[in-house]
Amino acid sequence: MQDIESREDISKVVHAFYGIIRKDDLLGPIFNHHIEDERWPVHLSMLTDFWEMNLFGTGNFTGRPGMKHILVDRSLNEGMNGSHFRQWLELWFQTLDSMFQGPKVELAKDRALLMAKGQLNMVVRSRE
Repeated sequence: MQDIESREDISKVVHAFYGIIRKDDLLGPIFNHHIEDERWPVHLSMLTDFWEMNLFGTGNFTGRPGMKHILVDRSLNEGMNGSHFRQWLELWFQTLDSMFQGPKVELAKDRALLMAKGQLNMVVRSRE
């Protein structure tokens, strides 16, 4: 298997990953409730921009993922917790490992772990 080398590779991972997420028993209902079917193509493109920025340093991403997570948590009556983020990470790691291997894959895992911790902390702090 090769490493992630391009935006096209990132797009493949993002599309595969969120295809899995949308069917997941824990995360699927949340994502499918908050993102309408017709908005998924735009969302996947934005997420590809996000990961391209994180893995290759491009400047295409604009957004506020922290605020989005806080709003989702509020819609869940502050029900978002570590199990949601652990499941997201597990599926992210599995998807990466099934498609690619190499330094960029490890970077994607490291960044995802840091992001998940940061997002969870932000959500918890927003409740105070």
